[in-house]
Amino acid sequence: MATKFHTFTGESTIEALKKAQDACGEKAILVTTKQIQAKTINKKPLYEILVSVEEDDVPAKPKPNPKAVNYENAYSKFNQNYESAKPKFEITEQPSQNLAKKPKTVSPEPYDESVLLNISAAAKEISAIANVDVTEIRSSDEPNLGMNKKIDDVAKQVNALNEKLGLITDMIWDERAPNRNNLAIPPEFASIYKAAKKSGMKNEHLEAIMQATIQNLPASMKSNPTAVKRYFYSLLRNMLPCRKERSDKKQRIMMLVGPTGVGKTTTLAKLAARFAYGNEKRYKTGIITLDTYRIGAVEQLFQYAKMMKLPILDVIEVEEFKDAIKTLSHCDVILIDTTGNSQYDKEKLDKLDKFLKHSGAQIDVNLVLSAGSKVEDLMEIYNGFSFLDIDTLIITKFDETRIFGNVFSLIYETNTPVSYFCVGQEVPDDLLEAKSEFLVECVLDGYDKGSSGKDDDE
Repeated sequence: MATKFHTFTGESTIEALKKAQDACGEKAILVTTKQIQAKTINKKPLYEILVSVEEDDVPAKPKPNPKAVNYENAYSKFNQNYESAKPKFEITEQPSQNLAKKPKTVSPEPYDESVLLNISAAAKEISAIANVDVTEIRSSDEPNLGMNKKIDDVAKQVNALNEKLGLITDMIWDERAPNRNNLAIPPEFASIYKAAKKSGMKNEHLEAIMQATIQNLPASMKSNPTAVKRYFYSLLRNMLPCRKERSDKKQRIMMLVGPTGVGKTTTLAKLAARFAYGNEKRYKTGIITLDTYRIGAVEQLFQYAKMMKLPILDVIEVEEFKDAIKTLSHCDVILIDTTGNSQYDKEKLDKLDKFLKHSGAQIDVNLVLSAGSKVEDLMEIYNGFSFLDIDTLIITKFDETRIFGNVFSLIYETNTPVSYFCVGQEVPDDLLEAKSEFLVECVLDGYDKGSSGKDDDE
């Protein structure tokens, strides 16, 4: 009697053994058991067994049931009725002696479409979305590779659906205000509109920018949220004037002015270190301080100058200021620290104006402001100091806030270039040359230095 081999598959070895029993009888001998399909998020596992039977013992193969088999229900009922008793046929891990001349293993039966694709209602929906074709994933050699490929395809389709869902969400993002000043905000623009509005930017500035974006963006790009955001970024960058740092050796005199507590003294120390010990070019640098009202500030600045081996002079009267500049005439860069002034203190501001007018030199006036101030306060401070003919802005304390639309609105409305950003308290590391793309990223995406610090109070 010849020995024949047969393979059977099931969602478990028990189910496969049951099939073998029904097809081959009780004298079938189990040869091997292996898993041919791993369990995934939308597919059940599939196991294959190989049994051997004597030819005379093989009964006629039963006719297939024309009706579709619900494997999920059948398996659950089988588990309920199945008792872990001794099997009706012999199960052994040792192959029979007749296996010495083992023939080639018969390939497993093709996967049932109902098993692979119709396990649940959710699987049906996902299969329809992904346009799953069963013939593409049937592989007798490497079935798992085909299944993994289809899972990846489904994942891509799910990501695409998430993007569509985001657009649908944006379409109803603010149903109470579909129009703002007769400006309709398309759903593709909603995400950047919300980000810009959350940044603290003035409403009139935001409306004007959105109007320009909607009108000038090519029609072919308006349906693409990524393209809309990229265009919006570019538009914002072009609206922000930044002054590039000079690289020549021509003498420059920089005076830092501003209210108390914005970090003028610390910023001046950072600038001094940058000019005197920069990596690319080094400049002879001198310091003048007009802040003689606060002894602590004077001592702090003198300590910085001593550490950096830089000349420093303190000036009290207006007449002394001109002489101090002459004394430091050999320096390429002269940095001037001033007393913190309220924009409402006319007496101190007038004295500061006298220092400028009687200096006998061309002085670059830098207004130092904190990024953490409200846009209304920033504008108020700017207007209070504007009579000094402000040349540029220096924005400090980036590490102490998470919104920067106020800074954008200040620069946009005043059209005054910004020269430096201070992003922390470290001297000299936390000083950046101002670049529009950096500020735009801060406005729309925020800025997180990783640790919070405070500039010294002047």
